[in-house]
Amino acid sequence: MLSEKIHASGHPNVSARHRTTFEITKENHLTPQGDCIIAISADKGLTDLSSEFRAALKNEKTILEIKMSCGGIEENITAHGHPDLSFASHEEMVVRKSLFTCGRTLAVGADKASCDLRRDFVKKLGEGKPLTVELTIINKNK
Repeated sequence: MLSEKIHASGHPNVSARHRTTFEITKENHLTPQGDCIIAISADKGLTDLSSEFRAALKNEKTILEIKMSCGGIEENITAHGHPDLSFASHEEMVVRKSLFTCGRTLAVGADKASCDLRRDFVKKLGEGKPLTVELTIINKNK
């Protein structure tokens, strides 16, 4: 089983209002306009993920389980791989409900965006609490 763990932090400007994406960034600041960003100061960007993990996500049949924990509250999201993923971003990691891909995209076809996250979870992020993200490949059909 392939997995990656990411540590990041919430921020007072986390609003989690975006309807189609959520993002985790290595940047250490967040403006109120960043309504998809749920955490900053991440210890990994897309280019930091293992080559084996990235290769597995280039298959559209790959399912990615995303477990996020902040302030004792957990969120679980399921998304999918896509052959057009390039994993080019050193700073950002975006999960999308749509099938759109760009260099910042980690996975597509997600069952949640930032606006779908529990508000008590978002509140903890807004308090600047630490976030732990566990990414696990749960199905890889070649």
